[in-house]
Amino acid sequence: MLTFWRFGYETTSIVDLTNAMRVTAPSLYTAFGDKKRLFLEAARRYAGDRQAMAQTLDDAETAFDAARAMLISAATAFTGEANPRGCLLASATASGSSASADVQRAIADIREGVAIRLSARIARDVEAGILPPDVDVVALAGMVIAIIQGMSVLARDGMNRPNLLAIVERTLQAWPACRT
Repeated sequence: MLTFWRFGYETTSIVDLTNAMRVTAPSLYTAFGDKKRLFLEAARRYAGDRQAMAQTLDDAETAFDAARAMLISAATAFTGEANPRGCLLASATASGSSASADVQRAIADIREGVAIRLSARIARDVEAGILPPDVDVVALAGMVIAIIQGMSVLARDGMNRPNLLAIVERTLQAWPACRT
């Protein structure tokens, strides 16, 4: 996972992977079939359990709280010491040839799943009267996802955690006013 994260999907070679995993190429192929399946497994591991993520969003007191937690978690993770900077999902497939279009689509599907779940959480607040009825649920969830992806790029460029957290706070100021 870390090798793909550092170098990207297409530019990571089988030699890079076997060296990182300390296995032979035949062992890698036996265990995963091919580089694509290994990458998709690494991406699923990185993204975490979809049900746990859904439960976290559903359990948040408000959609604002859920979005805030997502943004702070991203800013913190993207600037950690133990991993490459940024987001594996954003950086490993940010560019690529048409040969990797299916891999790029799989990663886009992961992001889309998060956006759909966050949209549902926002819609719940609209229905409950916490958010105004005219809130564009999809756009608001898309803003959160876009900020997360942008913070990934900024972290890869070297932006530090305090600056990313300042972006989080500014982003949250754009959240529609909650009703009391």
